[in-house]
Amino acid sequence: MMNGAIFIMLMALLILVSTQTRIPWNYEPTGQRLQTLTPDTAITFTNDSGAALPADGTYQVMTKHEVMDVQQPSTGETQRINVLVRSPKQAGNQLPAIVFMHGAGYGTCDNSFGDIAGSLASAGFVTAVIDKPVWSTSDLTRDYPGSAVAYDAAINLLRARSDVDAHNVGIYATSESTWISSYLLQQDHDIAFQILLSPMVFAPRAAMAFLAAQDFALVGANDGYQSIVRRVFSADLGLYGVENMNINPLDPQAYAVPTLVAYGSKDVMTAQVQGVKEILDNAHQAGNWNVTIRSYPVANHVLRLGDEAMANTPFADDYVDDVISWAVGTSRGLKQTSAPIAGEALYQSIAVPLDLHARTGMTIYGTFVIGFMLVMLLAAIVCWLIALVMWIVSRCRPRAKRHAVLGLCHGFGRTLMWITVGTIATLLLFFAGFGEVVWAVVKLAWGDAPSDDPGMMFWSWPCIQIMCIVVVWIWSRVFMRMIEAADLHRQAQLQEQSQLQPRRRRLAVSTGARIVPVNDEAQPASQHDADTGAVIAERGFGRVLFWITVIAMLSILQFFAFWGLFLY
Repeated sequence: MMNGAIFIMLMALLILVSTQTRIPWNYEPTGQRLQTLTPDTAITFTNDSGAALPADGTYQVMTKHEVMDVQQPSTGETQRINVLVRSPKQAGNQLPAIVFMHGAGYGTCDNSFGDIAGSLASAGFVTAVIDKPVWSTSDLTRDYPGSAVAYDAAINLLRARSDVDAHNVGIYATSESTWISSYLLQQDHDIAFQILLSPMVFAPRAAMAFLAAQDFALVGANDGYQSIVRRVFSADLGLYGVENMNINPLDPQAYAVPTLVAYGSKDVMTAQVQGVKEILDNAHQAGNWNVTIRSYPVANHVLRLGDEAMANTPFADDYVDDVISWAVGTSRGLKQTSAPIAGEALYQSIAVPLDLHARTGMTIYGTFVIGFMLVMLLAAIVCWLIALVMWIVSRCRPRAKRHAVLGLCHGFGRTLMWITVGTIATLLLFFAGFGEVVWAVVKLAWGDAPSDDPGMMFWSWPCIQIMCIVVVWIWSRVFMRMIEAADLHRQAQLQEQSQLQPRRRRLAVSTGARIVPVNDEAQPASQHDADTGAVIAERGFGRVLFWITVIAMLSILQFFAFWGLFLY
């Protein structure tokens, strides 16, 4: 009965933690589709002049490296940025120009956009690719407003060239940089046009949460792992200096210029249907109706065919030609005659979680749970290493001088070892399952197809839940055994006191001495088992190791509860 009562109390506490940290999420509407007007992605314009418009390969291309120093406005830190400028030979003056903006990572001017920048240069554009402006930031702390200043400096560098029309400079932004382009167009109202490749559109918190939730489902991960997504993207990272999660890139000014938006049908990172709707809505609010949408079959997030992890993967069929056609016609002010929305039908599996917000209390609690678990695990490891050294030293002594290193009583030593092994094994299974999900998502984002058999990604979650219940049951038995041992120890102590009292009373009568209460009587150290610790271990270090290990293992259960493993 006591075992059952303790088990119920422990489970109730852990279920309460999982329930209180649960994040509601509405996936509706699911399976959104946006039909295109035609599968033909070709972009055409009226050309009353009759002269042939430049295309890929029309001009030979010259390259030149330049350098500019760009200061981060928020800190004053300066980064020396290399710029690779490509220009068409003998194409005349007053040429249109394009500045390329990096996606995630740490791209440089020499290893980024080489093929598309070269193709556009051969079609009559002056193009500039710069080192990604990062200063001392990381992937989590990117300075998007500051990066917009850096890219604007590159735009002004092109505007200052004698062969460039200063009022006809556009941008080519991909993925993460579409958050930067929003700031850029709000700062610089003289940008002529923009090409957006797989734009993220929504705030990073919502966009990244959508990415993770959709991809977890696509790779076949158990629904339980979605609880991790919800909690991670509900974290208040502003407490730790990460301010990017809540930026608002949606602004009509960001879509006030002629815009080409390109998606790939295998892109699993962007909310295409809702994204297109928001782009069109913001553009129309700004009075801009010149928005062209193209979707390419088989292409991934960067409009490449195949696995993005492989070098030199080609662009989707016709993508480069379509971009050049649109840029040439738009920069010359021609009237587009092709369909504004064309190509593969757009599809979106779930809704973007726009109601997701930072939860400060949950973030503080989660930080405490994770930090406390790590500290206690480290302390437990140190204690067990000390115990191992003490055991080795003891074994090196003669048999007559050996002694118990821990002196754990009532079978607690063996029980502690097995329950620790079981709890740690459950923790390792959790990390292995989640790690496999993350790796599958990474491969999916690179363009790999998900496996037909998700394997550990699916069965690990319910297996961990079952193991957690077993571990809690064993812990309830340990606590029950501790209470039982303490009670037996107390009864033995009372029995010993009852046997000593008559002898001491007879001794007092025969000598005329005062009767001393048993509790006031000093006992030899070898017999001093009245303290609670003797119930667990005879040696002080054994008691310290026991309690540190117990607290460390219980902190792991609290860790599991925080991530939702006690929701059934």
